[in-house]
Amino acid sequence: MTGLVLCLYSCSSSRHVPQGKYLLDDIKIEVNDSTHSFDASEMSVYLRQHPNHKMLWSMKLRLGVFNLSGNDSTKWWNNWVRKLGEAPVVFDSMLMAASSSQLQKAMINKGFLNATVIAETDKNEKKKKIKIDYKLNPGIPYVISKIDYNFPDSIFQDLVMKDSDRFIIRTGDYLDRSALEAQREQITQSLRNRGYYGFAKEFITFNADTTSGSNLVELTMTLNPPYKGSPGIRTHNSYIVKNVYYITDYDPGKNDSFRNYPFQDSINYKGLTILYGKNHYLRPEVLYENCFIEPGKIFRQREVERTYQALSRLNILKFNNIRFIPVGQDLIDAYILLTPGRSQSIALEVEGTNSEGDLGVAASVTYTHRNIGKGSETFTGKLRGAYESLSGNLEGLIHDRYMEYSVEGGVTFPKFKAPFLSEKFKRKINATTELNVSMTYQERPEYTRIISTAGWSYKWINNRNKNRFVFTPIDINYVYLPESTNNFIDEIAPDNPLLRYSYEDHFIMRMGFTFYRSNKRGESPRRGDLQRSIYTIRTNFEIAGNTLFLINSIFTHRNSFHTNPYKIFGIHYSQYFKFNGDYTIIRNIDPRNALAFHVGFGLGYPYGNSSILPFEKRFYGGGANGVRGWAVRTLGPGRFPGTNSVSDFINQCGDIRLDLSMELRTKLFWILELGAFIDAGNIWTIHNYPNQPGGLFQFDSFYKELAASYGIGLRLDFTYFLLRFDMGMKAYNPAMGSVRFPLIHPDWSRDRAFHFSIGYPF
Repeated sequence: MTGLVLCLYSCSSSRHVPQGKYLLDDIKIEVNDSTHSFDASEMSVYLRQHPNHKMLWSMKLRLGVFNLSGNDSTKWWNNWVRKLGEAPVVFDSMLMAASSSQLQKAMINKGFLNATVIAETDKNEKKKKIKIDYKLNPGIPYVISKIDYNFPDSIFQDLVMKDSDRFIIRTGDYLDRSALEAQREQITQSLRNRGYYGFAKEFITFNADTTSGSNLVELTMTLNPPYKGSPGIRTHNSYIVKNVYYITDYDPGKNDSFRNYPFQDSINYKGLTILYGKNHYLRPEVLYENCFIEPGKIFRQREVERTYQALSRLNILKFNNIRFIPVGQDLIDAYILLTPGRSQSIALEVEGTNSEGDLGVAASVTYTHRNIGKGSETFTGKLRGAYESLSGNLEGLIHDRYMEYSVEGGVTFPKFKAPFLSEKFKRKINATTELNVSMTYQERPEYTRIISTAGWSYKWINNRNKNRFVFTPIDINYVYLPESTNNFIDEIAPDNPLLRYSYEDHFIMRMGFTFYRSNKRGESPRRGDLQRSIYTIRTNFEIAGNTLFLINSIFTHRNSFHTNPYKIFGIHYSQYFKFNGDYTIIRNIDPRNALAFHVGFGLGYPYGNSSILPFEKRFYGGGANGVRGWAVRTLGPGRFPGTNSVSDFINQCGDIRLDLSMELRTKLFWILELGAFIDAGNIWTIHNYPNQPGGLFQFDSFYKELAASYGIGLRLDFTYFLLRFDMGMKAYNPAMGSVRFPLIHPDWSRDRAFHFSIGYPF
C-alpha cells in the first residue's frame, strides 16, 4: 500500500494539465459574518468548480491514478487507468466568476441583500497550480417586521388563515427565500387537501417593501386570482370526485386515450367502476380496500398519496398511475390505471462445498406466486437439500455423512388480517400480514435433529416511509433430536448448560415488536443538495413463555422452576424478555467523506420457567458488526478470557451488550471506498454463571471491561450492494490473563482480526 501511494505521488499532479493552464489545487471559503448564519462547508455546494477529490483531505489519490496513464489515448492501458482515476481539474476563470455569483445569490436568498463576494487567486507558475480564496461579506441581514396578506375573496382568506398558527414565516425572521418557498408549498398542499385540485404554488407571490437606510422589511403575501385565459381545469375551484374508475389491464404503450380504453367486463363495487380486461386477476374487494379516493367526496391530495402507497404493496402490479379529468364545473373523474406484472417465477441455486477434503453439494429451488388468491397475496416456497461425504474413522457414529433437507413456505397478505377489527381500522393502518413456516431435517455424524418454526407478523410503514413497524404476535421455534450417539450430550457438555441446551429438545413461543426510524431521503443526493445528517434508530423487544406459564400455573403449582420447570409436550420451554436497540448518525462532510457514529445496547433477562436465556437469543461480542479487533464470538463476557475451544465458543455469549463505534468513510476511486474506525464495547451476563467466570455485569466496574480496537477497511460499492473487508487491531483487552494494552505492545498474530461482510456495519 505504501509503495502504491509513493508511486502515485512520484508523478507530478499537473502532469496532464495543458500548457498555459493551471491545476485548480485548492479552494478556500472565508465568511466574515458576525451573526454566524453561514457555515463555510455549507456554502461550498454553490461552487461551480471544485478541486480534485482529496482522500482524508490531503491526498489526491484519484488524480494520482489518472496521472499513471500516458499521453497516447489509443492504448487500452491509458484509457483503463484514466477511467479508474479522475482527470485534473483545470482552472476556469468563467466558472470562478459563476461561483462568486452563486455564492452571492445564496447569501441574498438567506436575507443578506447587501452581500458581496471577492475571489482572490494565488498562482504557482512553476508547478502550474492555482488556489482560490472566496471572501464572503454577508453584511446586515434584513428582518421581517410586518406581514400582510391579500386574498381574492373571503373564502380563500378563511381557508388559508385557518392554518396561520402553523405558518413557517414569522415576524422577526430573516427574509429567507427558502422559507418563503416552503410557505408557498405548505399553503398549496393545504388547499389541495380541501378540494382545490388545480391550485398551484405559482398563484402565491410575496412582495418585500424595504425602507432606505433600514434593514426592516414589510412583507406582503398575495394569493392571486386565476390568470385570464387559463386553459383546462378551474384552478380556484373546489372539486368533488364524481366517479372513480379502475382500468386493470392498462398498457401505457398504447396510443388509446385511457378515457376510451377498451375493456371486456365492467363491475360496479361500492361506488367504484372496475373495467376488467381478459383476466379478473384482482378481486373487486381488493381494489376497493386499496383505494382511498371516494366518489361523492371532496378531492384531497393526501388520499391520492395514500392510494399510491396502498397500491405499491400489491406485488402483482408492475405500474400504477392515477389521473384526473374534469367533467363539470366542480366535478372530476378519477382514473386508476393498473398494469399487471409477471405472476409466477422459479429460481434454482446449486453450490459445491469442500470441508477439509470432504466434498459436498447443495441445491435449492424457490417458487414465487405473486397473486395466489387474486388479492396479490404472495406465496413463496423453497426446497433445499445438501449432502457432504464424511471420511475418517466412523466408529461409534450413527451417520457416515452430513445431510440436510429443508422446506420453507410463506404467504404475504397486502392487508391487516385479524379478527374482531373493523375494516376502517384495517384500511387505515395500511399493513401487510406474513405467515411463515419451515422444517429442517439434519443428519450429523453424532445425531439427527429436526428444527421447526412458524410465525405470524404484521408490517406497516407511516410518516412517508420514515417509521417502520413489525409486530409478531406469535413465533414458535421447536427443536427435536430423535436420535444421537450414546451419552452424546453428557460427553460434550457434562457441566455446561449452554452447550447442553443447544443439543437438547427445546421450545420457544415468543411475541415481538420492532421499530425502525430514519430521516434518510430516498433520492440520491445531487451536488448542492447533500443531506448533511442522517440518523437511524432500530429497536426490538420480545417476550416469550408468558402465556404458557400462565396456563401451567393455573393447573399446576411448582415451588422451584430451576429443578422442576414447566413443560409442553414433555419439553422445557423458555421464558424471558429481551430488548435490543441501536442508534446511528452519519455526518456527510462532503459528497465523498462522511463520519459515522453508532451506539448499541441490548438486555435479555430470563425469569419464571428459565434460569438462562436460550443460546440463540444471547448476545455475542466481536465480529464484523461489533468490536472488530476480535473475531466473532471471541470477546467477553466481561473479563472472561476464552481459549477459542468449542466449549468457550459456546460460553462467549451474554445477556447484556454495549457497542460504541466511530468510523470515517471516504470514497477513493472507481468502486473503492476506505474506512477507518475505532470500536469499543463488550457483553456481560445477568447472573454469575460458573462456566463464565468474570462475565457478571457490575455497575461499579463495567466501564473497565469495555474492550477497544481500531482498524481500517476496504469497501467495494456496487450501488445495489456493498462488499466490506475490515481489519481490526486490539487496543485494550479486558480479558483475564491477557496483555491489557495491545495498543502499546502490539502483536500482529495475536491482536489482528479480519472480517468479510456485506453492507456497512451500521
